Amino acid sequence: MVEGRLTTRERAALLVLMAEARELTNAELRELAGFTVDGECRKKLNELGLVTSEKVGRAFVHALTDEGGVRCQAELTAPLPPRAGYLGGALHVVMAGLHRHFELTGTSLTDIFVLDPEHRVETAYRVLAAKPGEAVGLRALRERLDDLARPVVDRALTSLADRPDVHLRAEADQKSLTDEDREAALVLGGTPRHTLMVEAAR
Repeated sequence: MVEGRLTTRERAALLVLMAEARELTNAELRELAGFTVDGECRKKLNELGLVTSEKVGRAFVHALTDEGGVRCQAELTAPLPPRAGYLGGALHVVMAGLHRHFELTGTSLTDIFVLDPEHRVETAYRVLAAKPGEAVGLRALRERLDDLARPVVDRALTSLADRPDVHLRAEADQKSLTDEDREAALVLGGTPRHTLMVEAAR
């Protein structure tokens, strides 16, 4: 049995995954919060059933489980951890305030931290692409996002297409397309688009 008491880093990982409401790579975790989920931290969170970690290529992709969400809710009333520091102490007070709000309104953390479909699409792209700027088929992308309704993914793709670094293109070799590829296409401007490409950040 893995010990259920969490370190500050492990608790922080749960809270970041909860706040983003999407799966995150270690690179994204480092960019967002300044740390990663690896080694014993990853192993413990996985064994406790609080986080799933999938190896895609050479990178891990982490996601909060339902049990992890329950644990985040419990963190709202957890005692102040030792050596929390100024920011840790302030966060502890903020979380206690959130708990009072939820008690009064009958709501929960999941009512505040909602899914951002555009971030989900971008994360799925970066997991599937071998390198930034590589074309990824929408069929593979939709399979990666199979927990999202198609209209949600379509709206996210349409919104992302307005960015100068995002390109939705038709497959040049139409004969290479399968029926599944055609079904997964997104029609923009009257033209079916079959691939997504996101340029590297400058």
